Amino acid sequence: MKMNQFLKVSMCVAFAALVLSACTKNNQSADKPAPPAAGEVSADVLKKISDMGFSTTDVHKQGDDYLVEGDILLTPENFSEVVTSPTIRIAETEQYRTNNLVKKLPRTISISISNLPTVYKTATINAINRFNALNLTLRFKFVGSAGNIQVVGFNEGPSDGFITLGSSGFPTSAGNPYNQIRMNTNSQAYGTSPEVGYLTSVVEHEIGHCIGLRHTDYFNRAFSCGGAASNEGSAGIGAVRIPGTPSTGDSTSFMLACSNGSDRSYNANDKIALRYLY
Repeated sequence: MKMNQFLKVSMCVAFAALVLSACTKNNQSADKPAPPAAGEVSADVLKKISDMGFSTTDVHKQGDDYLVEGDILLTPENFSEVVTSPTIRIAETEQYRTNNLVKKLPRTISISISNLPTVYKTATINAINRFNALNLTLRFKFVGSAGNIQVVGFNEGPSDGFITLGSSGFPTSAGNPYNQIRMNTNSQAYGTSPEVGYLTSVVEHEIGHCIGLRHTDYFNRAFSCGGAASNEGSAGIGAVRIPGTPSTGDSTSFMLACSNGSDRSYNANDKIALRYLY
């Protein structure tokens, strides 16, 4: 998820105008790594990313993976998957999921945290409790180590007007959740004394990606991030509309691409989406 740096400066004046992108501030994506060397992302990889339905703007290579849309990590496995179900596109602000979802339901997913300040642990436990309060067939539990999803830290400042708040990926073809959430410990992401509610909302957002949710404003990131309209990509395995979600703007969804700097949890439409899937 990202937050806009310009908005962050405004927030310092009147704690408000921060923009989170799927876990990013308009300072940088919540899941956005340092800019790659020129030419690091090949045209072939960019085409694969576009064919999957993701934006090819501001793609960053992280090891063997690629960070797209500010806070989503695409793995080599994602590139090798074959499209087996249709992409359904109705409007521009509904909830969307990936083709891969967590399988073998009902199921409990463990989450652990390592090498992060206590407030990040508290936020992770709070996010778990919020999910479990929905009484889904998919539940979560906090464990001391080696969780199915591991929350880890990284320290990275703003880049190109955005700052990454956190990042994660999507479920595997085997039906397991993505196994890692990265949270930014840089003081420009959450300040020197991170607010636990705000951290909780970012962890929630990244868990949403781990179990298969895309950004609510998938087709027009300007809805939450500002600036010019930006379509995140063509049809592919990455975006299947979730029935029952609205066809009009949803300004309070917890899966919006950019953060507004507040503790933004599930709204009624988010709950419809999660209950439809799980």
